[in-house]
Amino acid sequence: MKLTLKIWRQENAKAKGAMKTYQIDGIEGDMSFLEMLDVLNEELINKGEVPVEFDHDCREGICGSCSLQINGEPHGPDRLVTTCQLHMRKFNDGDTIVIEPFRATAFPVVTDLIVDRTAFDRIQHAGGYISVNTSGNTIDANSIPVNKHDADDSFNAATCIGCGACVAACKNASAMLFTSAKVSQYALLPQGQVEAVERVENMVRQMDLEGFGNCTNTGACEIECPKGISLENIARMNREYLSATSKG
Repeated sequence: MKLTLKIWRQENAKAKGAMKTYQIDGIEGDMSFLEMLDVLNEELINKGEVPVEFDHDCREGICGSCSLQINGEPHGPDRLVTTCQLHMRKFNDGDTIVIEPFRATAFPVVTDLIVDRTAFDRIQHAGGYISVNTSGNTIDANSIPVNKHDADDSFNAATCIGCGACVAACKNASAMLFTSAKVSQYALLPQGQVEAVERVENMVRQMDLEGFGNCTNTGACEIECPKGISLENIARMNREYLSATSKG
């Protein structure tokens, strides 16, 4: 498979970036998208050129590192997969593929295709946890009954890998889907009730401080999410937030 790649190149956060065109040949359909970039980088290194920098870690669709905007779509044309799980069989011989970093004010470009997503970490630190008694007088979590539907919904929310596709897909660069998944993960369980009010207030406040946009219910975030996180989580977070601020 022969392809034309148009890739965003940017030396550092302060440098001016631009699209650069590369020709690549010998790409097989069973290769992952990142393996295709590996082939390109090997060719660039052999030519004495600077390789394209991009984030990756597990390459198993778990860590959320490999976040790329491919032909205008977060993680590319497939559904419910991350970039590392996207295979080149989704493209055709002779195709032109445009590869960019995720675009959002809260996700500044570090270099080439790598963006700084520590804004998500700060939102998580603001309340995405529960405080547990570890003094030795703990209560076995298994002794607390949890409704099966609530447990399933909590688990589904917890599958969010924090890749940022929801932000990149949103016309407002909103982080509501990410934040709501983290809020819902605990709001649905008894263990999360103790700090529920502080959690949702603090996480929403931090989300706003990071410069993410507002949600206008377009739904692109759920469509592009590689884990299929539901918009129902946003509705749940809105209810949690309204309840918390009403009590205050």
